[in-house]
Amino acid sequence: MELGLDTRLTVLAAGLIFLWALVLGVWKYRRMSASETGLAHPYVDIAHRAALLYSFATLLLAVFVELSAWATAVNLIAAGVVVAFFVIAIATYVMHGLREDTDNQFRHPTGSMHAGMLALIVGEIGGFAVLLVGFVVEQF
Repeated sequence: MELGLDTRLTVLAAGLIFLWALVLGVWKYRRMSASETGLAHPYVDIAHRAALLYSFATLLLAVFVELSAWATAVNLIAAGVVVAFFVIAIATYVMHGLREDTDNQFRHPTGSMHAGMLALIVGEIGGFAVLLVGFVVEQF
């Protein structure tokens, strides 16, 4: 069975995010082993866990991409938007882990943070909704 280009790229994204999660796991381990409490900074832990979860979520997106009725371009855009927000979230967690500047990025939210969260909500839910509808149209 030959997978479509949109599916192959989404599976590749899942693999790259999973690899990133494994590398973040090493970082987490190093921080835990160097800590008096045995804990890594909260955002190091969050980055590692988020990357693991997002890698599998991206793989799930690939299934919906493959089974969608929509054109390759539509599927790529929909999945790409969701994956982009996954990557941005992980990168933000990494940044806070490196800086050790907060244990809660929402403690002092800014207007741009709220705008970013609104974009994330619309992008992730909207992108997946496109793929879900494409699946329903094709499979039912």
